[in-house]
Amino acid sequence: MTKRVAMILSGCGVYDGAEIHEATLSMLALDQAGYAVEFFAPDVDQMHVINHMTGDEMNETRNVLIESSRITRGKIRPLSEYEVYDFDALYLPGGFGAAKNLCDFAVKGADCTIQNDVMEAVTITHEAGKPIAALCIAPAILAKLFKGAKITLGGASDAATTVQNDLGAHHVQTTHGDVVIDEALNLITSPCYMLDASITQIYDSAQNVVKALEKKLLNA
Repeated sequence: MTKRVAMILSGCGVYDGAEIHEATLSMLALDQAGYAVEFFAPDVDQMHVINHMTGDEMNETRNVLIESSRITRGKIRPLSEYEVYDFDALYLPGGFGAAKNLCDFAVKGADCTIQNDVMEAVTITHEAGKPIAALCIAPAILAKLFKGAKITLGGASDAATTVQNDLGAHHVQTTHGDVVIDEALNLITSPCYMLDASITQIYDSAQNVVKALEKKLLNA
């Protein structure tokens, strides 16, 4: 039977949404491994909109679900419709949207709150004993929700210090393509663009995350 993975997106574009390379290369790695992927995003407004050419904030409002649909060619559902027993695993690409729209870690650090639909999806997936994969900055969500989580955000950074010292996570310093697995909590994380990476290195990370996911599902 084909394994099914639910992917949570956070918009479209590194500075205010999902990181497009991480999302699409994860989609490719999952598809090549034979997984069926379905897509979800919170039906909420983005924290803000960034001009990706200049880095300046724009005076407009965009919806996270609608923007995420650009990556999925329209095939996406509100995260409120996620049903945990329809899927074998949950997958969160990074991008600043993970820290701005799925939670507000980018603004509040350790005092961040998780968007309600995201918190529900991650929590019930964990309670169902199913693996959760997260890339780039998205593991900060796991650090907030699961005390003592073993994760990676790459090398030494302010974000890594925050999750370890203030959220109580066990942060593992990693380099390109590395994957950190928390066996107890069923978490798989990889740094991706938390490091200065090439697109090939992002694909390596995505493939290695999928390999770790396969191993977990085969042993489930």
